[in-house]
Amino acid sequence: MKYVLGVDLGTSAVKVLLVNQQGDVVQETSKSYPLIQEKSGYSEQNPEEWVEKTTEALAEIVSNFNGSVEDIEGISFSGQMHGLVLLDENNEVLRNAILWNDTRTTKQCQDIYELVGQEKLLEITKNPALEGFTLPKILWVKENEPEVFAKASVFLLPKDYLRYRITGKLHSEYSDAAGTLLLNVAEKSWSEEVCNLVGVPAKLCPPLVESFDCVGTLTSDYAGATGLSESTKVFAGGADNACGAVGSGILSEGKTLASIGTSGVILSYETQNDLDFEGKVHYFNHSQENAYYTMGVTLAAGYSLSWFKDVFASGESFESFVDGIDTVPVGSNGLMFTPYLVGERTPHADSVIRASFIGADASHTRKDFVRAVIEGITFSLNESIEIFRENGKKIDTIISIGGGAKNKTWLQIQADLFNAEIIKLKSEQGPGMGAAILAGFGAGWYSTLQECADKFTEPAEKFVPIAENVEKYQKLFGIYKQIYKQTKELNQQLVEFRL
Repeated sequence: MKYVLGVDLGTSAVKVLLVNQQGDVVQETSKSYPLIQEKSGYSEQNPEEWVEKTTEALAEIVSNFNGSVEDIEGISFSGQMHGLVLLDENNEVLRNAILWNDTRTTKQCQDIYELVGQEKLLEITKNPALEGFTLPKILWVKENEPEVFAKASVFLLPKDYLRYRITGKLHSEYSDAAGTLLLNVAEKSWSEEVCNLVGVPAKLCPPLVESFDCVGTLTSDYAGATGLSESTKVFAGGADNACGAVGSGILSEGKTLASIGTSGVILSYETQNDLDFEGKVHYFNHSQENAYYTMGVTLAAGYSLSWFKDVFASGESFESFVDGIDTVPVGSNGLMFTPYLVGERTPHADSVIRASFIGADASHTRKDFVRAVIEGITFSLNESIEIFRENGKKIDTIISIGGGAKNKTWLQIQADLFNAEIIKLKSEQGPGMGAAILAGFGAGWYSTLQECADKFTEPAEKFVPIAENVEKYQKLFGIYKQIYKQTKELNQQLVEFRL
């Protein structure tokens, strides 16, 4: 039996899957690392942590592997998007990585619009200038840390830096590059025009490859550190959302994905490179060749639930924490939550807005609050679905993965609130499985990426909308959409009091 490794470099941990040719997860392990948050809105990590923890995880997999390491034919990666890693001429890291959920770059986003023009930016990059993207981070460093910027020789995205440390080769690939605001998405090339307009040398952009391309093998040092064979092929991999789509079989027209991790995503497959959503949702290159996907994002989806648990039920298991939410009626007994803990992205590109509980009274218990948080996350995701539907997309079946697929009550809430059939997969590995599929396809196990994904993914359960609940959620959704407008100014007034 042959095997591949799928490495998912997330925001809070790296997860590694060992997968065989039948698509079975033979082993899995996860290693966590911390966020560095020095100020409100700042979010960084030390890239060395990614390397150390991935090395530990791979070594653990190998130590528990009974076969020959030569049978582990390939390794590929999924990675958190948009993060900025700057390297000097010796490929040494110049500063901590600035992550996707860092919101310090509001000024730089405005600068991009002034230098490039909003219409031209959307024409070239298909996306608006938002704080989470990579280019605003580069401009922030240029403006605030000029001595660091002067030393920069190349920038990399998080998983691309990890792959560089494994292979010694510098590359990016299209699905992750599409989230930088420096890629011409339709032409699949770095935009020299955007680089010139914003004053970023085009030489900072690394060479581009396809997600399934083999970019090398392990260095002897890295093979020695992990126990893997030096002959293990290394494939480029993809952005976490692209890999989540691959790992969920979103590889043809009409397929839609709901992925609830730290952030939440509604993702829909596209074949065209010229659709116009006016920047309301993201428009990225897929990990499948010559394909694209559109995507709406809730910045603090699963993070809202984990935050609430950590603050009010620290040490309690997730299962115990959510126990009883099935007994709480639709609408959480008149309690509503907006998941704006770190700002919001879709449909409100707003780094200042913050979360709210609305309607709390003395009769509410903890389970009401837990269900309200879950409903609030789902309401936010439904705003993306609403945009897709308003633009003519038919969405009647959605594959749900991540934390939102681990609880049956939450899956039913998704079915009722989205008014669509929800499919839970047999394997909920998402981005890590997508990385493994890219490695399996790259290794030549199957003739197409679709064939590999079909083999590796399998539906387990379906959840059908309940008409009575659909009607109630449609009314509640109308109330939910009013909260942003009515709390926007209040949050702006509170900014000066934040740490």
